[in-house]
Amino acid sequence: MKVAFLTLGCKVNSYETDKMKKSFADAGYIITSFEDCADVYIINTCTVTNIADRKSRQMLHKARKLNPNALVVATGCYVDSAIKKGEKDDSIDIFISNKDKSHILDIVNDSIKDGIISTDNSIVTTAERHEHTRAYVKVQDGCNQYCTYCIIPYVRGEIKSRSIADIETEVKELAKKGYKEIVITGIHVSSYGASPDDAQSFIKLGGKPLLKLLKAISHVDGIERIRLGSLEPRIITENFVKELVAIPQLCPHFHLSLQSGSDTVLKRMNRHYTSEKYFECVKVLRKYFENPAITTDIIVGFPQETEEEFKETCRFVQKIGFAQIHIFKYSRRRGTIADEMDGQLTEQKKADRSHKLSVMERELEIAYQKQAVKEYEKVLFEEIIKIDNEKYLIGHNERYIRIAVPAERINDTKSLCNTIQKVRILENLTHEILLAQIL
Repeated sequence: MKVAFLTLGCKVNSYETDKMKKSFADAGYIITSFEDCADVYIINTCTVTNIADRKSRQMLHKARKLNPNALVVATGCYVDSAIKKGEKDDSIDIFISNKDKSHILDIVNDSIKDGIISTDNSIVTTAERHEHTRAYVKVQDGCNQYCTYCIIPYVRGEIKSRSIADIETEVKELAKKGYKEIVITGIHVSSYGASPDDAQSFIKLGGKPLLKLLKAISHVDGIERIRLGSLEPRIITENFVKELVAIPQLCPHFHLSLQSGSDTVLKRMNRHYTSEKYFECVKVLRKYFENPAITTDIIVGFPQETEEEFKETCRFVQKIGFAQIHIFKYSRRRGTIADEMDGQLTEQKKADRSHKLSVMERELEIAYQKQAVKEYEKVLFEEIIKIDNEKYLIGHNERYIRIAVPAERINDTKSLCNTIQKVRILENLTHEILLAQIL
C-alpha cells in the first residue's frame, strides 16, 4: 500500500513527518511522492498565518483530486485550529491532532480495517527511503510566550521537553545511519527543560538544561556538527555563550528571532525584549565566536506600523549586519490579539516594505559572505544539483553558507555526499552560492 506525505510549515513539522514516514515504512508501506497516486495521503499542516491555513486546505483538496478513493489524513497545527473552530471539510477523511501524531499509524490502520478505504493492493515489505546528511531532532514542543500575532501556543499547548536520555538514544541511532549533522529544533527551543507553568522560567534557568543536552549529544560518536534551531534572544547571556563555545561540534550559526527593530512594535507584539537588548545578545555571540552567522525573522506591516517604525527596523538591520533574514508580511490570524488591533495595513503597503527589506537583506548576505568566508572552508556535501544545466556537488559550511564544486571534476560525486571535505573558495557562482574546488 502506498502512502504519500506532504509537510507544510516549520522544522518541527519536518521532524515529525520524518518520524511518521519511518513508522509507516517499518510497517511495510511504500513511501511515494505526493504527486503520485497513493492509497493514503498524510498532510502535516501549518496554521501560523491565514496563508498557511489556505495552503493547508489547498493541499488537502489536491490529495483528494489525485486519488478520489484514497484516505486523506490531515494532521498538524491547522487541524488543531480547525477542530477548535468546529470547521469541517468533506475532502478530509481523518483529522489527527498534534497530540495524537504518535498514534497516526494505528489510526490509519484501524481506518483501513474499518473500511474507510478499500484496496486490492497487499501491504509489501519494501519502502522507498530518502537519505539525508542533516537530521532534525525535536527536543521540545509547545510555547507559553503568547506573542500577539501567533496562534501556535493555542494549538501546540504547554511546554513539553523530552528527556536527555531519550534524545541521546535517537541521536545515536541517527549517527549509526551515517548522519553527520544534528539540528536541534522545537517550537521554543530556549524553553527546553523549563517549567510549563512559568513563562519566564527558561530565563531563570539560564539555558542550563539546553547546555546539558548539547554536551551529551556532542559525545555521540559520528556526530561532527551540531546546529541550533531558532533561539529566544533572552537566553543569550555571557555565561551561556561561554559554555556554548566550549562545545567543538557546535556550528557558529545562531538564528535569533527578532520580528521588528522598533521597540514600540516589539511591545505591541509582546516580545519581552528591546532592540538594545537584542543588540547586546549579538555582541556577546560575536565576542566568543569568530564571525558567527546571525540570522533572523522579521515581520513587516504589523498592525499600526508607521513609516518611521519600519525605518527603525531597517536601521537596526543595518546595525546588526545579519547574514540572512527571513522576511514575512504580517498576516492576520483569527484568534490572536493582533487580529483585533486597529490600524491594519494594506497588502500593498506590506508588499512595498517587504520588497525594500529584501533588497537590503540581499546586500547584507553578500557582505557577510565576503567578510566571513575564508579561502579554505570545510563543507558537508549533501546533494547534486543543476545550475544553468551544469551539475554541481553542493553543501554548507559551518556558518550555513552554500558552497558548490563542479561535478564534472569529480570521478564519483555520490561517494562524497554526506562527507565533510576541505575546499578552496574560488568565486561567487550565484549571489548566494560560492564556487570552490576540493583539495
